[in-house]
Amino acid sequence: MTQEPSSASARILLLPGWLGSGPGHWQQRWHTLHGGALVEQADWLTPRRGDWIARLEDVILAQPGPVALVGHSLGCHLAAAWAHTSRQAQRVACALLVAPPDLARRDLPPALLPWRRPLPGQALPFAATVVASADDPYCSLDAAQRLASGWGADCIELGALGHINADSGLGDWPQGRALLQAALQRSRHNVVPPPV
Repeated sequence: MTQEPSSASARILLLPGWLGSGPGHWQQRWHTLHGGALVEQADWLTPRRGDWIARLEDVILAQPGPVALVGHSLGCHLAAAWAHTSRQAQRVACALLVAPPDLARRDLPPALLPWRRPLPGQALPFAATVVASADDPYCSLDAAQRLASGWGADCIELGALGHINADSGLGDWPQGRALLQAALQRSRHNVVPPPV
């Protein structure tokens, strides 16, 4: 197991999206190779917004120091929804938000409709980077850029990688690890220690 990237020893929290991340997904591979915590949800099929937010809050409260959030798909919206409701957001060193879906789409699956609830019109209270694909079937590049803008995040477009998941053939996705390392390096001086 290799050592996690560090920003004042930030613990990496991997936030899978709807239905979770299967064995070939880069999040699972990162968990195996690099450690960090894979935030498991009680119900992957029916992602109840409040339950998912409460679970993330519990995981963050259990960490002794700062954290870095690495969300994929609905996990990106989880990070944003949690950040606007929690008093612990100052403990987040940075967030890497990969392939967030466009929740305003007309063909949104019924299980995800509760996630459409609008968030407060303010930027995330921590540094964030949205990673988008030019041919993501669940979010156009324009929609990804709008999400990034609303979150006050940088937006990086990686070309045609689909939904940036196991079907994208990324393997261990070293490019993603480099993006996370860069985000942690930028946040090094902005990490707030946990409350005593």
